[in-house]
Amino acid sequence: MTWPALHLSQSIRRSAEAVSAFAGDPANLPQWAAGLSTGIRRDGDRWVTDSPMGEVEVEFVGPVELGVLDHDVRMPDGTVVHNPLRVLRNDEGSEVVFTLYRRPGVTDEDFAQDAELVRQDLARLRDVLEG
Repeated sequence: MTWPALHLSQSIRRSAEAVSAFAGDPANLPQWAAGLSTGIRRDGDRWVTDSPMGEVEVEFVGPVELGVLDHDVRMPDGTVVHNPLRVLRNDEGSEVVFTLYRRPGVTDEDFAQDAELVRQDLARLRDVLEG
């Protein structure tokens, strides 16, 4: 089985290496990923954040240094959501591509809202990095 997927992208006028280093550091999530993180902290070897869904655990599964910023989010109920995120070279800058999967039971309205939140987060990442 596969889920329908939507690829959302944002061009950023910074090198892929710079974008990967910044966006792949969990400590920076509150600066750009409002849909996921309003504050993040270390708890042993885990990164824990207060999200709109409640307290969740975030783990980048990388390799971040190669532009693979895939991250798993463990929801409050224990469900793990895999989020593919790539940073690609785009001439002298980069292209950040997030794959949003439409999981079973997600309404058209909720999927559209999730997509809009991802767009906002990617635009915020651009704004932070382009300063």
